[in-house]
Amino acid sequence: MVPESEKRRDDMRALVIVPVLKQSRSKAGQGDSSQAPAPQRSNEARLEEAIGLAKAIDLEIVQGLIVPISQPRPGTLMGSGKIEEIKALLDEHDAGLVIVDHPLTPVQQRNLEKEWQAKVIDRTGLILEIFGRRASTKEGTLQVDLAHLNYQKGRLVRSWTHLERQRGGAGFMGGPGETQIEADRRLLQERIVKLERELEQVVRTRQLHRAKRRKVPHPIVALVGYTNAGKSTLFNRITGAGVLAEDMLFATLDPTLRRMKLPHGRTVILSDTVGFISDLPTHLVAAFRATLEEVLEADLVLHVRDMSDPDNAAQAGDVMRILADLGIDEKEAAKRIIEVWNKIDRLDPEAHEAIAERAAGRENVMAVSAITGEGVEPLMDEISRRLSGVLTETSITIPPEKLGLVSWIYSNSVVDGREDNEDGSVTLDVRMSEAEAAELERKLGNGPKQGKEDWER
Repeated sequence: MVPESEKRRDDMRALVIVPVLKQSRSKAGQGDSSQAPAPQRSNEARLEEAIGLAKAIDLEIVQGLIVPISQPRPGTLMGSGKIEEIKALLDEHDAGLVIVDHPLTPVQQRNLEKEWQAKVIDRTGLILEIFGRRASTKEGTLQVDLAHLNYQKGRLVRSWTHLERQRGGAGFMGGPGETQIEADRRLLQERIVKLERELEQVVRTRQLHRAKRRKVPHPIVALVGYTNAGKSTLFNRITGAGVLAEDMLFATLDPTLRRMKLPHGRTVILSDTVGFISDLPTHLVAAFRATLEEVLEADLVLHVRDMSDPDNAAQAGDVMRILADLGIDEKEAAKRIIEVWNKIDRLDPEAHEAIAERAAGRENVMAVSAITGEGVEPLMDEISRRLSGVLTETSITIPPEKLGLVSWIYSNSVVDGREDNEDGSVTLDVRMSEAEAAELERKLGNGPKQGKEDWER
C-alpha cells in the first residue's frame, strides 16, 4: 500500500503496539452473573505474546507499547496525538514496520500507513505471515494460502486507474468497463475457488485415511493446547519422534501422527495438532477445520498447559472455546479430555509442590515435565487406563487357518499367556475390552472360544 519511495530503510525493524480498548474491558466484566467470569489476560502478557509472535518471523523489535484507547476512531483506531507520538518513535528508531495487536479494518490500515509512512500489519496479518512460513506440507500450504486470500479480499485498493478498460458494457459508447480493482477481485476469487477445490480433495483423502484407521481399531490420542505450551516436546518424549520443538510461538504447524505402545502393550495413534492462540483469525479456523477435525475423531484429548505462564488460565479458556466451536461440549470434554499441566520443571520448589498437590486432588489432571520426563509415566498409565475400557479376561483358541489374527490380538489386547498346540492352533490368555472382544468375534466368524473361566470384569 505504501509507495517504495516513502518506505523506511529497514522493514525488519518493528514497533509493536497493543491497543487496550477501555469499553471492551468494561464489557468483558459484565454478562451473565450466574457464570464465573472468564480469566482476563493482562496487558503485559498481551504485549509479551505480540512481541513473541513478531520474533517468530525474525523481526527486530525496537520497542513495545501498550496504548489505552477510550474511544476507537473509525479511520485510524487511535487518536491523532498517539499517532504523532508513534511516528516520532519510528523516526527515532528508523523502523519501517508497525505491528498492531488488534484487528484493523482496511481503511484503518491504509490511513495508518499514510500517517506513519511505514508498513502496518494487524494481528491477523501477523499470524497469517507466521503460518505461511511454518507450513511445510501441501495441505498446510493450501490452508494458509486460502486463509491469506480471504483476508486480502477486503483489502484491495484502487491503485492503477489507467488500466481500466475504456470500452465495455451495453450501448454504443459503453461504460468505463472493468476497473483494476474489479479485475484484481475477480482473479482473487478465481484463485480462492481453485484452492477450495484442492482442499476438498485433501479433506476426502483425510477421510479415507480415517476410514482405514477405523478398520485397524487403534485408539487416537490428540494433543491440543495453546501455542508454545510444550505439545511437540511432550510428543517427542512419548513417541521418540523428531518433531521440531523450540521455545517459539507456532514452532510447528502441520499435524503429525505416530503409532506408540502404551505400558501394557496396546498400540495407539498420537496426533500433534497446531497450537491455538487467543483471537485466532476466523479465516484460519475455517481453513484449518480439516486438520482440527482430527481432534473430533480422537478417543482421548490431552490438553497441554504451560503452568509456568502466569496467564495459563486465560490461555486454557481460549483453548476450550475453540474446542467448543469445533463441537466438543463441556459434558463430552469432561469424559474425553485430560489436562496435562506441563513445564513444572520451571517452577520454584514451593510452586512445584503446590501444583503437584492440586493435580493429585483432581481426577482429570496430570502434572508433568516434558523436558525432564517427570510425571510422564503416570500420564501414560492414565492414558492406558482411560483407553482400556472394561477389560475382560478369557482364554481364546485360534484355529490354524486363522493364525493371522494372532498379530491383531497382540496389538489390541494384553496377552498374559500363550500355548502352541499340537494341531497347529494357538491358545492365548488375554485381557481385552468388550469392543475388542466383539471385533475379534466378528473376525473369527464363529466367536471366540472361552476356556474354563467365563468373561469377567
